[in-house]
Amino acid sequence: VQLQASGGGLVQAGGSLRLSCTASGLAFSSYDMGWFRQAPGKERERVAKIWRNGGTSYADSVKGRFTISRDSAKSTLYLQMHSLKSEDTAVYYCASQRPFRPTSQWDYWGQGTLVTVSS
Repeated sequence: VQLQASGGGLVQAGGSLRLSCTASGLAFSSYDMGWFRQAPGKERERVAKIWRNGGTSYADSVKGRFTISRDSAKSTLYLQMHSLKSEDTAVYYCASQRPFRPTSQWDYWGQGTLVTVSS
């Protein structure tokens, strides 16, 4: 199983980025998927989750600015980020979760992609 995250980079505050995560070696449509991030000196936090049925949830800090989506035909997860702030600077990771697993237990992780927001 491999999750390949991409799309990170340097962006000015107020700008936008779209992250992608392409999965291989797993039945993508059978997994719930999520985006996490970890900023320097901080714990990893879940940014957004999308269930197999398309339902979504977001951290309060990104609601209204980030949108998670998935394309099962392409086995790809996306995170569209708008109105980026300096506090969004972090390494972003995608992850997959088999259904009905405990909330904190994720099965596979991508390698991370760095997002840097300059103020």
